[in-house]
Amino acid sequence: MSVLTRDEAQTRAQIIDVERYTIALDLTTGEETFDSRTAIRFTAHTAGDTFVEVKPATLRSVSLDGRPLDPALLDGNRYPLTGLTPGSHELHVDAAMNYSRTGEGMHRFTDPTDGETYLYTQLFLEDVQRVFAAFDQPDLKSVFAIDVTAPRGWTVLGNGIADHTGDGHWTIAPTPLISTYLVAVAAGPWHSITTQHAGLPFGIHCRRSLAPHLDADAEEILDITRACYDRYHEKFDEPYPFDSYDQAFVPEFNAGAMENPGLVTFRDEYVFRSAVTDTERQTRAVTIAHEMAHMWFGDLVTLTWWDDIWLNESFAEYMGYQTLTEATRFTDTWVDFGVARKGWGYDADQRPSTHPVAPDPDAVPDTASALLNFDGISYAKGASALRQLVAWLGEKDFLAGINTHFARHKFANATLADFIDNLATATDRDVHAWAERWLRTTGVDTLTADITEPAGTGQSWALTVTRDGDRPHRITVGAYDHALNTQAGPGHLAPRDRFEIDVPGDGDPTVRPGRRPALVVLNDGDLAYAKVRLDTASWNTVLTSLSGIPDALTRAVVWNTARDMVRDGDLHPTDYLAAARTHLPHERDLALVEGVLSFAAGQITARYVTPEARPAALAAITDLCRDLIRRTEDGSHPGLRLTAVRHFIDAATQPDTLRSWLDDGTVHGGPELDPELRWRILTRLAALGATDETAIATALAADPSATGREGAARCRAALPTPEAKTAAWDALFTDDTLSNYLFTATAQGFWQPGQEDLLSPYVPRFYPEAAALAARRGPAIAEAAGRHAFPAYAVDAQSLATGAHALEDPDLTPALRRKLVDQLDDLRRALAVRTAATTG
Repeated sequence: MSVLTRDEAQTRAQIIDVERYTIALDLTTGEETFDSRTAIRFTAHTAGDTFVEVKPATLRSVSLDGRPLDPALLDGNRYPLTGLTPGSHELHVDAAMNYSRTGEGMHRFTDPTDGETYLYTQLFLEDVQRVFAAFDQPDLKSVFAIDVTAPRGWTVLGNGIADHTGDGHWTIAPTPLISTYLVAVAAGPWHSITTQHAGLPFGIHCRRSLAPHLDADAEEILDITRACYDRYHEKFDEPYPFDSYDQAFVPEFNAGAMENPGLVTFRDEYVFRSAVTDTERQTRAVTIAHEMAHMWFGDLVTLTWWDDIWLNESFAEYMGYQTLTEATRFTDTWVDFGVARKGWGYDADQRPSTHPVAPDPDAVPDTASALLNFDGISYAKGASALRQLVAWLGEKDFLAGINTHFARHKFANATLADFIDNLATATDRDVHAWAERWLRTTGVDTLTADITEPAGTGQSWALTVTRDGDRPHRITVGAYDHALNTQAGPGHLAPRDRFEIDVPGDGDPTVRPGRRPALVVLNDGDLAYAKVRLDTASWNTVLTSLSGIPDALTRAVVWNTARDMVRDGDLHPTDYLAAARTHLPHERDLALVEGVLSFAAGQITARYVTPEARPAALAAITDLCRDLIRRTEDGSHPGLRLTAVRHFIDAATQPDTLRSWLDDGTVHGGPELDPELRWRILTRLAALGATDETAIATALAADPSATGREGAARCRAALPTPEAKTAAWDALFTDDTLSNYLFTATAQGFWQPGQEDLLSPYVPRFYPEAAALAARRGPAIAEAAGRHAFPAYAVDAQSLATGAHALEDPDLTPALRRKLVDQLDDLRRALAVRTAATTG
């Protein structure tokens, strides 16, 4: 299949305008294909040739202006339109299209709980061609009018209000001008909850088997939706531009959510069927706020070409966190952003695959390369940069510029240059220079503090900040002193001073009155995007008093400093674990506890310590989790207790406690085991070789849901037997029948630290077999294979050399190549951390 190049898109946009798509989808023709009939009304500005994209199972007929054309002329995914004359034209395409099991195009899912089938589209970037014929590029916006024939008893959802006209026939209201990738249809026997707000119909939808769980959270979801909607109308002059607002929680969704106008689709893990923490509820709420921001930035005003996709995601990421903080009970969202999302950006920005937040157009020459930039830079770094921009401009001027942007480009397309020009209309500051420094460059600067006491008088102290990097920074510095211990845990710190400095400054140190503080924190408040290094005395204070820092966002900055030091080989991994062991039992912020434990488990115990040191590292985590479990026995912190129980399970090296919990159906003292905890325990027992196929089959019979099937697949792949590994490997790389979610679950179970002897023969097999799989099954499975099926546990020079050799293959698909570049860089870093830890 040919990918669309930027040059081709620019040429086609000069030749034609598209006015209207009239689409008829018949979803009653069988389990493998559906019928798609498309009429496209367009205008040719000049005489010449172009093409339309379609990826059919069978192309039955094509006609242009009533003249039949030969279906055999289809070349891959392109059908040529030659000899166009200036003026209006109408193209008709009739095809049978394949359903997808990989979350691309029209995804088909049958719920194992009740046998009901659900369909939904995910058309992002270039997958509209899997559903209907289209001039598939973002700057050829059009009106879309869609009719759907569905089985009786189903509900059809779309970008506009959908009316059932009888006998399974549905008509979706025509859209305003939108891009092809934003068209959406979802069909099935949905469980729906509807309401009205601000004169518009609002709805939330899920599959029927999840109905009780959606019902339980409906008011929370709708309250957040209404609050964000109202807050955006306070910020934006342009009213919400579509006729309804539906949110559908759909199965086996590849992303977190997709901003289809009027019909946002979310992964249905956000319909919680097991206990969750308040941080997880906040994550769902951020996603709701993020996708709603896209209704304006992304849907009303859309990028012209994919080099500016960061504008969509960075804006929505920033706006989602900020608006949730302003409009809902989740007032500490930036702590979670700091400890979780920001590290994602820092990591991505230090890999060979890093790119500017706003890449040069030449760096995104086609749709395949565009797909690679959905990463921590486009989301976390971009949002961090916009947060700095808002602080620098002031929110009033920032929103004034944004509203100018919406007014000038509504229902049309815009570029980065347009965005910056529109911001510049609202301020005297040099926004263009800011954009060059922050949006067109790569890498993370490191800011290091040096503290001195001039003349040793104790009457003043001086701060000098050195910068490793090239960007200017305006940072807040926080100074803290020891105070009386007013709470349980290590020494409490009280803020003494807070001030701003520019880095680089004029070369002179910043002098402040009084004896030097116990702790000086650069980037206090976390507005800067930079790694931080503390002076020696401040770091010593951190080791004893980190949990005594009064503000959670400051603690997030310090924990990120420790994390970065481990990754850079400047802090021994076990010292990080020791700090966690000391301070997490006294931590009050759940997002911080989760962030620190996730890094400890996902990186330190899994990769950064040697196999010989891993049992002691796991023991440190289980001991820490026991402390947290004891601390929460009174029931006052259920989210903290649940987090501790989860991490205890994942780190356990002995099966006795886990078996006891599983047999009793509860953690002693609570919580009772819900499906998520049961499968988590069984997965860990499987990895330890402490369960078998009989127990897994029994658990699946008790929970035959889609999540249960994924849990069983994960457990079976984790079993430490040659037979289990062979079966899992064949399912992943040979038979090609696993859906995207079952593929991921199997891959997650397969590689287990501690099973090195059993797994080592599969390491060299991964690269050629993953390359062949990616070529057969496409970008979604290629990404899943690179992310989840990569042998991340194998931290050794031979594994690194094998992977580096695999990258020499010129035929690697772009999606897999990008994942391998990132994974191998992480592997190289892990090997360097181990080397530093054993030789330092």
